[in-house]
Amino acid sequence: MRKGITVILGMVILLGAFAVLGVAWEAAAQVQVNVNLGPPPIVVAEPPAMVLVPHSQVYFVPEPDIDVFFYNGHWWSPRGERWYRSRAYNGPWTIVERRYVPGPVYRVPRDYRVVYERERHIPYGQWKKQWKDHHKAEQKALKQHHKAERKEFKAHEKQGYKENQHEGKGHKEFELHQNGHGHGPGRG
Repeated sequence: MRKGITVILGMVILLGAFAVLGVAWEAAAQVQVNVNLGPPPIVVAEPPAMVLVPHSQVYFVPEPDIDVFFYNGHWWSPRGERWYRSRAYNGPWTIVERRYVPGPVYRVPRDYRVVYERERHIPYGQWKKQWKDHHKAEQKALKQHHKAERKEFKAHEKQGYKENQHEGKGHKEFELHQNGHGHGPGRG
């Protein structure tokens, strides 16, 4: 009988050992692989309507559940802690450091969708033509402004040259005396 109890006890111990080892093997076999691919991609499938944020040059896309803005020729989108930028609404998008996000885009209120929901929605084709026309007009005005500045600068430069010629000889004599040349008091 003693031998039977010893055999049963040995089997219980052996089964217990296998059970513990089996759990350990199962735990070791559970390998976790986490690959962080970042936030989901920014997808604006079709040309979006646009809404102008009043008193700014920032537009936003009113329809999707993601934040997409347009400012100064680029599309901008915050995703979590990161910002993305693109030349086209449908990408490709590149990561941009926060410090390179233009102030007007960064300062759009967090509740902009609620605040500006009643603003006029501009169809994409109309918006694109309007923006290009406005951009061309701005560039032309800037070019004319620079041309006028250059013309004014040259006129001032020319006027200054004429004034210096009138001073002419007297001015040069003064310089000679200042530099210790020529016939000044106590010399010669």
